[in-house]
Amino acid sequence: MTKAQIVGWTHSPFGKSELENTEQLMAAVATPALEHAGVAPEDVDGIFVGVMNNGFSKQDFQGALVAMNNEALAHVPAVRLENACATGSAALYSAMDFIEAGRGRIALVVGAEKMTATPTAEVGDILLGASYRKEEADVEGGFAGLFGRIAQAYFQRYGDRSEELAMIAAKNHANGMANPYAHMRKDFGFEFCNTVSEKNPYVAAPLRRTDCSLVSDGAAALVLADEETAAGLARAIGFRARRQANDLLAMNRRDVLAFEGARRAWAGALADAGAGLDDLSFVETHDCFTIAELIEYEAMGLARPGEGHRIVREGVTRKEGRLPVNPSGGLKAKGHPIGATGVSMHVMAAMQLMGEAGDMQVKDAALAGIFNMGGAAVANYVSILERVR
Repeated sequence: MTKAQIVGWTHSPFGKSELENTEQLMAAVATPALEHAGVAPEDVDGIFVGVMNNGFSKQDFQGALVAMNNEALAHVPAVRLENACATGSAALYSAMDFIEAGRGRIALVVGAEKMTATPTAEVGDILLGASYRKEEADVEGGFAGLFGRIAQAYFQRYGDRSEELAMIAAKNHANGMANPYAHMRKDFGFEFCNTVSEKNPYVAAPLRRTDCSLVSDGAAALVLADEETAAGLARAIGFRARRQANDLLAMNRRDVLAFEGARRAWAGALADAGAGLDDLSFVETHDCFTIAELIEYEAMGLARPGEGHRIVREGVTRKEGRLPVNPSGGLKAKGHPIGATGVSMHVMAAMQLMGEAGDMQVKDAALAGIFNMGGAAVANYVSILERVR
């Protein structure tokens, strides 16, 4: 079976965009990604779009919007995927399945979201579509409230780790300073992140504003090709492994602190890759909230349950540490336009592996781990990437 490889990409700035909608955001990255790959629009066999929407826009049928700005793509089969905050990875993995099943040789993957034009209260309600509304829709603070509950439960079981959460926030904001695409390019420092203030209030106690990712607009695109086609192009990033594992949607029907789906996805991907965490050069992980990154350290096997704080204190995941985590600044600094996030994470990793990450560059980056999740660790995707050429 042929394997799909990443052969090109583009990434828009994340933040409050002047572009009005996902159609314009996707137009800004789709054709440039093909140009980066050295692929003509006429050679694209499938288009895979990741947009959550769920009320951000009255215009849906998002898969059809890509061709509106490049009519050479008008007759290419296109489909839109949605899987909460893992929507981008869902689109990517579907494109890979398409190629690896022999249905096509080249696929275009585009992830986008336009969020900032929607009033804040409505944003919170839209994002609650990624929860189990039957039981969780009335949680105060929306999705931040859900993760505030997770943080409260974690603190009750393992002790107050507010300082470590602030250290994670400070780390990611410092890393984001080097990311030209990041929504928030400001180094807040530990003291600011650790102090509740007028500028850093509780959003959903014990989570402060600096513990929460940003509402952002943005888009990213990837071009995939089969191995034979990729061999004739300028660059190729291969997937040594990829895994998806789900968990129950309702938080009260599982141990929400275990991130069991994430643990299974990481364990399966590392086994498939024939690798361990010590073999990874860096990880891009889904820090929608700092408590998520802390628990993800445990789910990926860096620490035992309840001991993720040791990883933070020891500096293991700092850029100069043993396993840099979120050298891009993560969702915390880069921003979190829902449909674009999973695609963005793979673009960031590909740039690192090609040695094209500029000031974000991790020295001698050879093997990358990516973790993207939808909901409260419900849909969990892990990719292990390496440079092929």
